[in-house]
Amino acid sequence: MISSPPRVRDGRTSSSLRGVKFIDEAKITVKAGNGGDGAVAFGVGRSGPTGGDGGDGGSVIVVSDGHLASLLDYKYKRNYVAGNGEPGRNKDQYGAAAGDLTLKVPVGTVIYEDGVDEPLADLSNDGDSFVVAKGGIGGRGNMHFATAWNQAPKKAEPGTPGEERVIRLELKLLADVGLLGFPNVGKSTFISHVSRARPKIADYPFTTLSPNLGVVKLSDERIFVIADIPGLIEGAAEGAGLGHQFLRHVERCRVLLHIVEATFTVGPERTPIRDFEIINGELGRYAPELAKTPQVVVLNKVDATDEALIAEQKKAFADVGVELLTMSAATGDGISAVLEALWVHVRRA
Repeated sequence: MISSPPRVRDGRTSSSLRGVKFIDEAKITVKAGNGGDGAVAFGVGRSGPTGGDGGDGGSVIVVSDGHLASLLDYKYKRNYVAGNGEPGRNKDQYGAAAGDLTLKVPVGTVIYEDGVDEPLADLSNDGDSFVVAKGGIGGRGNMHFATAWNQAPKKAEPGTPGEERVIRLELKLLADVGLLGFPNVGKSTFISHVSRARPKIADYPFTTLSPNLGVVKLSDERIFVIADIPGLIEGAAEGAGLGHQFLRHVERCRVLLHIVEATFTVGPERTPIRDFEIINGELGRYAPELAKTPQVVVLNKVDATDEALIAEQKKAFADVGVELLTMSAATGDGISAVLEALWVHVRRA
């Protein structure tokens, strides 16, 4: 039995990801603190102006945290405001600066300005950070404005306002291997067999309603992370079925495991090669660069068919330049060879 180590390279555990409601996008409003106003004040006698500067407002900073697996918190709270800087005081006393407001998000979160396609930041490593709203600057007190001809200035600067913006957070899974295939081809069974992930498994389409992460440990301490992407159908790039909200999770993968099935209980119009072409067409329409991602293609459920059909399917894929592996995710036959083929690509990336 292939086991799973307690931790993976980004600090998450497969067990910590189970039982979490998966939310992969959120829109929030962030407001940095205003700078404090400078003070107008004078000392006793001839000491001159003594108004201190205002403190700087706090910034809003987004930081990636490897122990988080979802953007769920940001679905329930949408507004985040950092503290304002204190105003300056008498006797040359500066106002205190406000502390920054830190928002923690999962590793793999991409930050966008609302309505803009170009990302502001991609937090792809644990501990990455980005200032999404910069705090205002504290104003100068009147002690800065004394001159030879104006030794008692009554002028001070107001603090500048902190930045405010609406941002969109979008989580893309950080997996080495992405599982592709039509609904019910056996992806969930496969990932449950090779890792500790326990996705819902049933004999109907769209069993997997959110991606599942599993950690696979091979011999010699070789480890990689695999993501079970919800089943795709024709038209997914235009939003059909579960739509393109899940296709984003294959963008970071080093290799794609494309599973087709041998039994075809869903209708005579389905064939392994047609399924393969449809899914790749959807990926190409959604993100053309995905066509460059290596794929390992495997025919599943071979325990429920005969050798003649298997040979026929291998030839059909060979005719388009694809080597077709075979396995039974239910029994485990052939899975070791599939994992070794995946490791070749993971190691090269």
